[in-house]
Amino acid sequence: MVLVLNGVIQDERPINTHALFLEHPVYRETATQLLSIPTKTVGAQGLLYVCQREMAAVAPHDRNVNIIGSDDATTCIIVVVRHSGSGAIALAHLDGNGTDEAVSAMVARVQELAFGYPEGRIELQLIGGFNDPQGYAEDLFSNIMQSFHKHPLEIDLTQSCVGELNTIVREEINWPIIYGVGVNIKTGEIFPATFPDKGPDLPLRMARHFTGSHQVLDIYDSAVGMLRIGPFNYDPLRGVDLWLAQSDEFILKHLSTSPDVEPPHFAMQVRATLRYIQDNQFPAVTVFRNNNPHYFRRDETTGCWSPVRY
Repeated sequence: MVLVLNGVIQDERPINTHALFLEHPVYRETATQLLSIPTKTVGAQGLLYVCQREMAAVAPHDRNVNIIGSDDATTCIIVVVRHSGSGAIALAHLDGNGTDEAVSAMVARVQELAFGYPEGRIELQLIGGFNDPQGYAEDLFSNIMQSFHKHPLEIDLTQSCVGELNTIVREEINWPIIYGVGVNIKTGEIFPATFPDKGPDLPLRMARHFTGSHQVLDIYDSAVGMLRIGPFNYDPLRGVDLWLAQSDEFILKHLSTSPDVEPPHFAMQVRATLRYIQDNQFPAVTVFRNNNPHYFRRDETTGCWSPVRY
């Protein structure tokens, strides 16, 4: 009884995206507004990029971050939680793993960052996912709605650009319209975005998708203003050599939930990740020595993340 749709507390969560848009047409309008904004290409300076199965939370006065964002979402959904009083923002790129825990963590982190600020509402925005043939995004939407509906706080859904509203048909194939979004942490403005530079340790971060790691990692320590990767372990992946010997088409077909509509760099990114797993089968030993995370600090000259050496 804590999900708020169009200003009204709901006894039940919407059963699917179609029901939500039918009963609350305001979400069609807000999605149309978002879709009308031109996609921005965002550089590495001042960017906090969140990969699939990751989350991060940041306050508007954080001098290390200007934009928080994520992209490459096809059947995934990008979730933005914002406190209207303080402007504190949490963003996650969810794929169905660890949803309950991620939802609780996002709301908790935003509340922590909002402490001492004027009271406000917890606002929720969902972007991404499309009408994929297998219905993965629809299932994920339901999963996310359920998690927020179970939360004891009132959560106000202000944007839901998902499913049919984020779908365009080209040559009889459904495609996502928006693959990614950025949020200006100073203003709270959200916009379609693409991120050529996805930050440091990308193959390590992506390795978790293929090796049985289901947790959504919080990658930013706002108390010290540093990007924090790990420590974590993952299971060795059998047959990596065989995967690497396959064609890009084979990798697309068997390692993507939406092979027809992936961005062009998908296979290349997967290969880099598989090579990393091949070289680091036991990251607790070879990557996170002494169980220390990888920390990155914003370089004041370049504006990019640089490793902190201990």
